[in-house]
Amino acid sequence: MVNFDYQTPTRLIFGKGVVEEKLCSVMEQYGKRVLITYGGGSIKRIGLYEQVIRLLEGKEIYELPGIEPNPKFNPSVLEGVRICKENNIDVILSVGGGSVLDCTKAIAGAACSDADPWDVVTMKVPTLKAIPIVDIITLAATGSEYDSGGVISRTETNDKLAYFSKLVFPAVSFIDPVYTFSLPVKQTLAGIADCINHIMEQYFCGEHIMMNDAFMEGAIKSLMKNVRIILKDPQNYEARAEIFYATTLGCNGIYSLGNSDSGWPMHAIEHALSGYYDITHGEGLAIVTPRWMKHILNDNTIERFVSFGTGVFGIDPSLPEREIAEKAIAAIYDFYKEIGIPMTLGEVGIDDSRIDEMAHHIAVNEGLENAWAPLYEDDIAAILRDCL
Repeated sequence: MVNFDYQTPTRLIFGKGVVEEKLCSVMEQYGKRVLITYGGGSIKRIGLYEQVIRLLEGKEIYELPGIEPNPKFNPSVLEGVRICKENNIDVILSVGGGSVLDCTKAIAGAACSDADPWDVVTMKVPTLKAIPIVDIITLAATGSEYDSGGVISRTETNDKLAYFSKLVFPAVSFIDPVYTFSLPVKQTLAGIADCINHIMEQYFCGEHIMMNDAFMEGAIKSLMKNVRIILKDPQNYEARAEIFYATTLGCNGIYSLGNSDSGWPMHAIEHALSGYYDITHGEGLAIVTPRWMKHILNDNTIERFVSFGTGVFGIDPSLPEREIAEKAIAAIYDFYKEIGIPMTLGEVGIDDSRIDEMAHHIAVNEGLENAWAPLYEDDIAAILRDCL
């Protein structure tokens, strides 16, 4: 069992009606000048924007709308930093999905530095201070509401990079599953795929413990069961709540305390896909996952495939190990296909014209030669071609 040093400072406030009940008292702790960050029109369509404005009556409110999926350094992070510095913002309230919160974290750290904001985001300059963050999360997917990082895209260089600092853990996260009732099916499914992959990135590793295996296998089974329920009954609160609980823990580290690191290779590959083509992150992960599994299956990795196949899909443990592993790969592919996620790059508008360019970018920037199952440029290109 690997040593660990673990602390999560975020307060989670979970359940029906918690925003109405507790947002005012929470925000009173953080000052008068509030920057509200949000994305498109969804929070206005469901009435959440009006609710927040009403609950913040008496505050000095500034707004940063229009934050996109795969949040952009330019304009969103830069504009947020400008607003914070010019108006001496006390607290940022992120209202929306994980992309809005990821962008908010970058703003919170970069706004407290005199350095170039990109140097803060790329961690060339350490984050020494950050504006406090409160969030109302409206999409069960990234787990950004309970972790210390985010992913930011810089379109002009095709970069999609992770930013981490213990100082950008949200102070308080509000999670009301009711806000997910009206989500488009595409977003719901992409969120499920994102979270399953977060868990798989932690599951497929070298050193691991039985307790974590059971925790992660149970979480994946819960996600698979409950997404089938909400596809038939989108307003099933219990199913939505259990999904949100699983996704909130996704990137917090709690699923894998004591395990060794995997290097998160599927995310590294997908970051190039959405960095170059701006596709939906969860869909890209679903496409990459079975192809990565197939590529890295060998005598050194097969034990994890056997555990995954028997623990998650109930595959007969008496079968030959190779057969169990291949059935597990087929099962995850078939699950994504069943629920309606596109499973080829062609379906999301990507052809083979930039495969080698992306493979080189990943190999140079992601360090996957040090992953649990090492990947080099030729391996990455082969996985991407298998996704076509």
